[in-house]
Amino acid sequence: MQPHGLMQNRFQKWWRDTNMYIQVLPEYGLVADPMVGIVTTAGESLSPILEKVAILENVSDDLVNMLSGEGNFLASFPGREKSLVIAGSMNAIWYGLAVGLFIAGIMVLNLMLR
Repeated sequence: MQPHGLMQNRFQKWWRDTNMYIQVLPEYGLVADPMVGIVTTAGESLSPILEKVAILENVSDDLVNMLSGEGNFLASFPGREKSLVIAGSMNAIWYGLAVGLFIAGIMVLNLMLR
């Protein structure tokens, strides 16, 4: 008895081995790779671009994860797990000090002008 999905695995292996592409715009030489899901120029590699996109994805994940203050940056060195918490608290202290001094200055100015 064959395990479930054996025929599908054979089909996917055959599909990858044949390097079949779907022609999107033959006059411009554009083809689509259905296994990867990318439209590209026939015969050219997009691997340098995909590597840069992976780096950008890490950076964008870091920007989103900065909001929680937990964990560490994906594009950072190891051993800096508490850097987000420390940086967030220092940021809150400085902004709190600036807003507090601004409000205190307005109150003092209001009292002096009476």
